[in-house]
Amino acid sequence: MTERSSKPTVRNPVLALPASQRIAGLPPEARDALAAILKELSVDARARAQESWRRNKGPMAAYWKAVGAYATHLYRVTRR
Repeated sequence: MTERSSKPTVRNPVLALPASQRIAGLPPEARDALAAILKELSVDARARAQESWRRNKGPMAAYWKAVGAYATHLYRVTRR
């Protein structure tokens, strides 16, 4: 088995997007507000994924799991 890359853009593919550089250039107050919103979105989406899975709603569980994953990636771009 091969080792997983430790490059930041492999661990968080959102970092490779040009928009992530624009986020990094935001004022600290704006980044903090955006980070808080994305964290809340991530937690809520992951809870919805678990609830959908519990109710045997596989496609919705996968959808919410993906929303949670991307929200987490974006949160990690915005936090300082």
